Amino acid sequence: MGNRKYTDEQERIARFAKAMGHPARMAILEFLARQDCCFFGDIHDELPIAKATVSQHLKELKDAGLIQGEIEAPKVKYCINRENWQLASAIFAKFFGQCVCKKESCCK
Repeated sequence: MGNRKYTDEQERIARFAKAMGHPARMAILEFLARQDCCFFGDIHDELPIAKATVSQHLKELKDAGLIQGEIEAPKVKYCINRENWQLASAIFAKFFGQCVCKKESCCK
């Protein structure tokens, strides 16, 4: 591919997709999307996995910008990052909407 650079949008959608690429992270996002905010313990209670694993998944989602967390000592409160949630929604819709094939199967 040489020195070809990816666009900012390609980089962004890949980062969002990578962060969403695990069923536990999708479960976390679905849970948070139904809440104004919640604490780590609420999320852990919702998932059948160890606390350390929940923490790692939260870190991935936070690093991608899909969620945000703030410390309310001694707990951490999490919620959807609304700005990036809307951005992800828009770029995924644009990406999936670009297919020109309108037939049942383009490869027949």
